[in-house]
Amino acid sequence: MRDTAAIPLNMTPTVAQPRAIWILPILGFIVLVVIPSMPWWASPGTMRWMVELSCYLAVAQMWNLLAGYGGLVSVGQQAFIGIAGYALFILSIRFGINPFAGVALAVIAPALVAVPTYALLHRLDGPYFAIGTWVIAESFRLLTTNMDFVNGGAGLTLRAMTQFSAQERAIGMTSWSAALILITVGGSYWLLRSRYGLALAAMRDNAIAAESQGVNVKRLRFLIYVAAAAGTGLAGAVYYMAQLRISPVAAYSPKWASVCIFIVMVGGIGSIEGVLIGALIYFASDRLFGEYGTTYLIVLGIITLLVAIFARGGVWGVVSRYVGVSIFSTRRIFARGDA
Repeated sequence: MRDTAAIPLNMTPTVAQPRAIWILPILGFIVLVVIPSMPWWASPGTMRWMVELSCYLAVAQMWNLLAGYGGLVSVGQQAFIGIAGYALFILSIRFGINPFAGVALAVIAPALVAVPTYALLHRLDGPYFAIGTWVIAESFRLLTTNMDFVNGGAGLTLRAMTQFSAQERAIGMTSWSAALILITVGGSYWLLRSRYGLALAAMRDNAIAAESQGVNVKRLRFLIYVAAAAGTGLAGAVYYMAQLRISPVAAYSPKWASVCIFIVMVGGIGSIEGVLIGALIYFASDRLFGEYGTTYLIVLGIITLLVAIFARGGVWGVVSRYVGVSIFSTRRIFARGDA
C-alpha cells in the first residue's frame, strides 16, 4: 500500500479525464437532440421503446447510486415508483393539473415519503435493510389497494391525456425521456465528479475508514436515499404517464427491484457505464425472450448469479480491465497545486 504520508502537501486529488472522452459528446447529442426529435421521424412503437428504456436506465442508475456508493441495498424501490405514479394521476384527475407539468410535481411525493421511511430503516443494515425496504413497498401496495380515493385495486386511467393530440403526446413523452436521462445519469455523473463524489467513493470502499477521515456517513446515506427516491419516482411518473393507466399490482411490483438488480449486477455495479450496458442488455433480452414468461425470468436470475460470483465488476468491469477504456471517469489522481 502506498504511504500517504509521502504525498507532498501541495498535491491535491483531481478527477482523471476519461480515456474515451469523445463518446460523451455523442451521448449528449443523443439525449439532447436525437431523443427529443423522435416525434418527427420515429414510429410510435419506437418512441414507446425509448420511453421504456429511459425509465429502466433511470431506475437502475438510482439503485446503482444507492447500493453501489451508499452501501444501501434496496429491494423496495418500487414503493417510490408507485407513489410518484399515483401522485401524478391524482394531480391530474382530482386537481386538473396538466400531466406533463404534474410529472415534476409528482417527484415531491416520493422525496417526502423517503424521509420518514429512512428514519425507520437507518438502524438496519445489510439484509435487514433490504427486507425492510421490501416490507415498506408491500405496505404501500396494500394501503393503495384499499383506498377508495384512488379506486382501490382497480387502478386509475389518465383520461386527461386525451386533450392532447398524438403529436403533442409524443413530444411530451420524448422530452421527458431525455430529461429523465439527463437528470438521473447526468446528475449522478456531476455528483460523482464533485467533492461529494470523493466522499461517496470513500464510503463505498470502507464506510468505517471514511467516517474516521471526517465523512459524515449517516448524513450522506440519508441524502443519497432521498435523492434515489426522487429519481426513481421521476422514472415511475414518466413510465405510467406513457402507459396511461396505473394499478397497485403493476406500480408496486417486485419486478422493478429485479430489473434494477439485473441491470446493475450484469452491467457493473458502481459505474455509470455498467448501468448503460446492463440496461441495453436487459431491454434487448426482454424484447427477444420476454414471451417465455417464468423460464425467461429464471434465466435472468441465473445470469445475475453467475456474474455476481465470477465477474463481480459485471460486463463493464471485464471490458475496462482488458481494454482500459473509461467514459464516465470519476477516478482521482494527485496533481500538483499552488500550495
